[in-house]
Amino acid sequence: MTSQCAIIPARGGSKGVPGKNIRTLRGHPMIAYSIIAARECANIDRIIVSTDSPEIAKIATSYGAEVPFMRPPELAGDLSPAIDFMTHALDQLALENDKPDMMVMLLPTTPLRDSAVIDEAITRLQQTPEATGLRSAHELPEPPQKMMGIKDGYLCGLFPDDPRPEYFNLPRQTFPIAYHPNGYVEIVRRETLINEGTLYGSKIQSFITPFTIEIDAPEDFDYLQYTIDQHGHPLIDKLDTLGKA
Repeated sequence: MTSQCAIIPARGGSKGVPGKNIRTLRGHPMIAYSIIAARECANIDRIIVSTDSPEIAKIATSYGAEVPFMRPPELAGDLSPAIDFMTHALDQLALENDKPDMMVMLLPTTPLRDSAVIDEAITRLQQTPEATGLRSAHELPEPPQKMMGIKDGYLCGLFPDDPRPEYFNLPRQTFPIAYHPNGYVEIVRRETLINEGTLYGSKIQSFITPFTIEIDAPEDFDYLQYTIDQHGHPLIDKLDTLGKA
């Protein structure tokens, strides 16, 4: 029975960036970055890829992950919530009599990670038993109160209950610091999923990371490629050295 199991969700369909989970980045498919980061973690006992795609499954196993089950198509749509495929993964593992205490979710769309940081997040949650889950986030340069919506063709604030006139024009220092969940590492407790029916529960432990690039649009991939060209990344060296399992 494993205690900490990495879950890497990688469905086959993607409209924003077609094939993004296996798009090549410096000679390796994107999903390989999450797999190799998990392989280098001392606190992860097993690495599972949840996918509906035989092609992704083949690539994932070649880099050292397991694909012991396929995700049903109805759990792999554009609007499929994460809790559904996570519950499916837990149910499938239970059939093997494997009931991990923690499911460490590593999104392939946030590929540049440090394995030591993932280990730190796991340790942090282990040391905080009152926390029902953990999510990583980085600080936003602007608070959400500075953002605008559009109503009937006119710009408008998104916080109509704020009593201050034109509050969205106030200095950003006027507002609390806001954080953006970034997919670097998200940890789901098995007992929270079963007992509360939610991914992270009512007491989500914060885990602040530096800014990290997420792939949601083609230009994000271009920016990621530029960043790697300029600064490199340790995972690339590990992939080139360790490569496929």
